[in-house]
Amino acid sequence: MKPHVRPTSEELVFQPDEIIVSKTDLKGRITYANRVFAKVSGYSQAELMNQPHSIIRHPDMPRCVFKLLWDRIEDGHEVFAFVKNMAKSGAFYWVFAHVTPSYDAAGTMVGYHSNRRVPDRRIVREVIEPLYGDLLRIEASEKSAKDGLVASYAALNTIVKSKAASYDELIFSL
Repeated sequence: MKPHVRPTSEELVFQPDEIIVSKTDLKGRITYANRVFAKVSGYSQAELMNQPHSIIRHPDMPRCVFKLLWDRIEDGHEVFAFVKNMAKSGAFYWVFAHVTPSYDAAGTMVGYHSNRRVPDRRIVREVIEPLYGDLLRIEASEKSAKDGLVASYAALNTIVKSKAASYDELIFSL
């Protein structure tokens, strides 16, 4: 069960040579968390085990970004994304995440693996924060959460198509 954490305006940072690593099962429950993940998130490694990865989800993250992420990795593709996470204290931290499916020896997808690095702060400030703010406003403007997700996902896809041939090309052009 996710503890009730209230977001604060405090930003946490980690070092460019540190990599946050986690693994999850197919339902997104954490099966591995490295020491950097525990340190930055403020949870112990034991507290993170078997918790949904959403334990660190920040409410400033548009749901459509997670829909895009889950759609891609469930289809067997890797995905890169800028993500604002929330620590146990309520403080936030930004990451540039690389998420890939994990497979067993028989080639069956068994979970997901994520490496997160320090993002380029200029890109976060000038591009990602305004974009995510727009997507959140779209989500909030609809009558239901489902309609908000549909509308923001459509808006995200329109933005991608207007700026690049694919989501990957857009992310790596920033």
